[in-house]
Amino acid sequence: MNFLDPVILFFILGVVAQIVKSDLKIPDDFYNTISIYLLLAIGIKGGIELYKTGIGSVIYAGIGTVILGPVIAFLAYSILRYIIKFNKVDSIAIAAHYGSCSAVTFAVVTDYLRSVLIPYEEFSTVLLVMFEIPGIAAAIILTKIDTKNKFDLKNLLHDVFFGKSILLLVGGLLIGVFIGFSATKQLNFFFIDLLKGFLALFMLKMGIVTAKKLSDLKKVGAPLLVFGIAFPVLASTLGIITGMICGLSPGGTIILATLAASASYIAAPAAVQIILPTANPTLYLTLALGITFPFNILIGIQLYSFMVQKAFVFFS
Repeated sequence: MNFLDPVILFFILGVVAQIVKSDLKIPDDFYNTISIYLLLAIGIKGGIELYKTGIGSVIYAGIGTVILGPVIAFLAYSILRYIIKFNKVDSIAIAAHYGSCSAVTFAVVTDYLRSVLIPYEEFSTVLLVMFEIPGIAAAIILTKIDTKNKFDLKNLLHDVFFGKSILLLVGGLLIGVFIGFSATKQLNFFFIDLLKGFLALFMLKMGIVTAKKLSDLKKVGAPLLVFGIAFPVLASTLGIITGMICGLSPGGTIILATLAASASYIAAPAAVQIILPTANPTLYLTLALGITFPFNILIGIQLYSFMVQKAFVFFS
């Protein structure tokens, strides 16, 4: 486990600060500013590399990613509904979160790969963008098929496609392509060189938020607690298989496996509030933020890296 990485240490510091009831607080306005910065920085960096490698390099991986999200969402729903015997509405809501992905977890895994000197496809940001939406679309289909919930589809599509995360990632990606085309380096210091520092501050806040969710674990129950840890490992296996089929490098496959294992807590909650207003936010937010997110940050990424390396050795 890579506990000595500064980003992870900042996360642990935030958890400890909340547990010991410190008066440490990250103002919400500053937190929102950092989240905007991170989404833009991730998009810009990916756009620059996409310009260098060309759109053709991402086609196969992109197709695999678009398919992977809904598969994970339907699998999560099936396990929750028919094995754990959970109710329909909350099963769909949770599946929507796991069928989508976490941009912050993406930032952490790419930082981890750089720290351990494992190369990866820098256009992976495109895969992040392509992973966000299909899983939510699968939840919409499940809602239409398996419940009687009615919702404003136009309003939903607006919130998904023009919500903060997608808008900033896509916008940053296009700006990055322009930067690559114009060969300007004016933004490099702020959006590339300072990225890890801002990520560390964001992880401090995430540690505080995660620790606050710990008190909700008893409301989730043992079966969902197990799901929040075991399902990411299962989903990461699908990500590894997809990455290898699509010809990604070991580093790129680690990223796709981590995206598959992560759960959204920005785009998905906004969509779920529209399509399933009766779903219990304590359940899906506690699972995504209180269980799966810290598991991936502290253990999962290193586990998926190990799994990928073994898979590439076995099939080479």
